[in-house]
Amino acid sequence: MTDRRTFVTAAAAAALAATRANALAAPWIPRRAAHDLVIRGGTVFDGLGTAGVEADVAIAGGRIVEVERRIAESGTEEIDAKGLAVAPGFIDIHSHGDGSMDEDPRQESVVRQGVTTIVVGQDGSSRAPRAPGARRLSSGAEPGEEIANTFSAVFDAIDKLQPSVNVASMVGLGSVRAAVVGEDDRPATPDEMARMVGIVESALAQGACGASTGLEYTPGAFASTEELVALCTPLAARRLPYATHMRNEDDQVLESIAESIAVATGARCPLQISHLKMQGPRNWNKLDTAFARIAAARKDGIDVAFDRYPYIAYQTGLSNLFPTWSKDGGTAPFLARLDSASTAPRIRQYALDKVALIGGWDNVLIASARAAQDKPAEGKRLGAYAQSLGQDPYELAVAMLQRNNGSVGMVGFAMSEQNLDRLCQHPHGMVCSDGGAFAVDGPTRRGSPHPRGAGTFPRVVATYVRAHKAITLEQAIHKMTALPASRVHLADRGRIAQGMAGDVVVFNAATIADTATYENPFSYPVGVVAVVVNGTIAVREGQRGDKRGGRSLRSS
Repeated sequence: MTDRRTFVTAAAAAALAATRANALAAPWIPRRAAHDLVIRGGTVFDGLGTAGVEADVAIAGGRIVEVERRIAESGTEEIDAKGLAVAPGFIDIHSHGDGSMDEDPRQESVVRQGVTTIVVGQDGSSRAPRAPGARRLSSGAEPGEEIANTFSAVFDAIDKLQPSVNVASMVGLGSVRAAVVGEDDRPATPDEMARMVGIVESALAQGACGASTGLEYTPGAFASTEELVALCTPLAARRLPYATHMRNEDDQVLESIAESIAVATGARCPLQISHLKMQGPRNWNKLDTAFARIAAARKDGIDVAFDRYPYIAYQTGLSNLFPTWSKDGGTAPFLARLDSASTAPRIRQYALDKVALIGGWDNVLIASARAAQDKPAEGKRLGAYAQSLGQDPYELAVAMLQRNNGSVGMVGFAMSEQNLDRLCQHPHGMVCSDGGAFAVDGPTRRGSPHPRGAGTFPRVVATYVRAHKAITLEQAIHKMTALPASRVHLADRGRIAQGMAGDVVVFNAATIADTATYENPFSYPVGVVAVVVNGTIAVREGQRGDKRGGRSLRSS
């Protein structure tokens, strides 16, 4: 018996030795990873407003293929997310991040926030249609070449550019009016109306995710309520939203909300009120009434929602301090009216009243100017800057507009922090930046942009979740992911679930924060550990990936 046991033991040892020898002699064949990327051990928030759960997330072929407590298979790349939040990539429901995309498709200030999709074509202005003779340098055109005037061409150009983030677009009704009617303050003719409705229909058929207006800007401001109803009617069948920068956001804000609801009612489409605000201290107490009107409209069957950025200052053009009627016909007539004896006094009084509403010239910060003489004003409060030059601030504002052909950017400080908490808490409120894209280096580092372009989404967590405790983390994530995705019919975005697009942000919920300020806007947030766009790692531990994974998104 002992001899048999000795024999068996020796045979087993010999077999093991032979196996090891063969293994050493044979060429090593690496095991192929089952997934492109596995994010391990994080607290996963699905985007629907539910609490996070610890899980692994696997991505292959640009899509989420598995979400499990533990995923056994390996990934070609792996991210250790233990102790971190894992959420759907943030969706900016109201963005101007395509404005500098042709110059710098990295979109650094956007993607480093954890944003993976931007919805552009806002405030009535979109890349198509273009006014007759308009030219735009685009990824699909040589300098000075006129680009194709369709949304299909716009989306194709975006895909050719390969931006860092996904880009969806609304059709801007101001752009539609400019292309058909022009810059004049007059009603559209029946033929022009038919042509404009046709343009909207075509844009939606080609993938536009809604229609927008900028009713404080020309030529959109010249459109009547009836015109807006007609142009928004094509939205109804698709249940896509009418997004509006309303005619007024201060003394007539309630009347403007009423008009917005009337347009949605007449067109039978959803309504998205852009960057809802009560501007100027004397209007801050109107928020209760605004909420009541939204609730009443929803009770009547109108799908009303809104978005807002987490700052008390807005950004616009300096010309927005001047009356709409003064801009009839475009920039040249506007600049002429600033000097005309018949119009200048009325324009001056309007502008002074508007500035008084927001608290004076020191609540106007100059964000951008083209003229070399006015470059020193960038980042300065207009009141203090005018005083340093020994000039009247109104006269300086007019001179700057004249020198810059009407194009001067400004930031205005006019809103209430307490109202912001309540806007964040509202169940039908979403998060937007209303900001552009820029970088700390390269061609888009210019002027003094609003810090919202670099800080919006981290700021929501840092300020309104952690500091103010106005909302929970899962509520904030819902407002930044699944809620906006459903609003504009991006069916495969905004959630972490099997089959969804591989757009993911990994962040430290305890430390994520904005660092951009009005004085130093060129500063990226902290606490964003990794950003994944269509399965491609865009940012990891502060370092950019070697590929850009963004593309155009057509509304489903």
